[in-house]
Amino acid sequence: MIITLKSNINNEELDKVFKELNNKKIEYKHIQIEANSNEKINLIIITSDAYNLDEHVIKSMPAVGQVLRITTPYKLASRQYKKEDTIVTVGDVKIGGKEIVIMGGPCSVESEKQVEEIAKGVKEAGGKVLRGGLYKPRTSPYAFQGLESVGIEYLLKAKEKYNIPIISEIMGIDKLDEFVKNVDIIQVGARNMQNFELLKALGKVNKPILLKRGLANTIEEWLMSAEYILAGGNKNVILCERGIRTFEKATRSTLDLSVIPLVKKLTHLPIVVDPSHATGNWELVESVSLAAIAAGCDGLLIEVHNHPENAFSDGEQSLKIERFSALIEKGKKIAEVIGRKI
Repeated sequence: MIITLKSNINNEELDKVFKELNNKKIEYKHIQIEANSNEKINLIIITSDAYNLDEHVIKSMPAVGQVLRITTPYKLASRQYKKEDTIVTVGDVKIGGKEIVIMGGPCSVESEKQVEEIAKGVKEAGGKVLRGGLYKPRTSPYAFQGLESVGIEYLLKAKEKYNIPIISEIMGIDKLDEFVKNVDIIQVGARNMQNFELLKALGKVNKPILLKRGLANTIEEWLMSAEYILAGGNKNVILCERGIRTFEKATRSTLDLSVIPLVKKLTHLPIVVDPSHATGNWELVESVSLAAIAAGCDGLLIEVHNHPENAFSDGEQSLKIERFSALIEKGKKIAEVIGRKI
């Protein structure tokens, strides 16, 4: 970071800048360069990590004219910090390596029988992680809100029977202990992407976190949210693109496939794609999934239901088990072309 100081500043104003940097334990050099024979420019060159420095605070100081950040604001998530890919391990499953991991299961856990049947189908089809919603964030307060703690019992029984890890979405810090104890991957939904208190709490646990991109958030905002978790000490972060809100109404969201290679360039974190929420239409899920594999994603998070026509939520975007299986078989061929596997 380079801080350009205004001309004709007094020592008191300059000392305020130095004090802020010293308080943050940031190393710096104060230098002068000649712009021309009549003018000298004062610069402060930051020579250490400055991820904990608030640019807005620095810019607001009377002595500061301009702040130029040379490195990315998301320090720990960036390729500059870590060159090699991060691989998140969940039992025998590795997310971020050569293998593309397919996760499948219902939007909502509805009954023990439902979860058992879907878990069996997901595992036999080649799925490596079972998803299932317990606490459901719904637009309408009258819609099904999930089975909550009762649903965890059903997921745990399916996990034990079919030897498959489980992922579910957390809604608030008050459920953190319950999720850390029972869930293998904790999902942060789009609506909670900038729930910073929740992100801070998740940074303190030793559990993989799948962080979905917000409905209308930029890539930088998304990676800054990941930074909250990483800064807390939890290095097991998985990014998830689930589509963003645009003017288009033909699909539930607009899936940004270009984000996959772009995120791969910017960060070392693995990225998976949720084609179900991106499209909102089961007929589109397969095509979008195959495109995401071709684009280089590290996994897919797909809604699967044994009877989608009777689903308590999101039946219209859920695949039947046989279609889920067919998708995986097609995905294997595309994965092979790009030197990966499912």
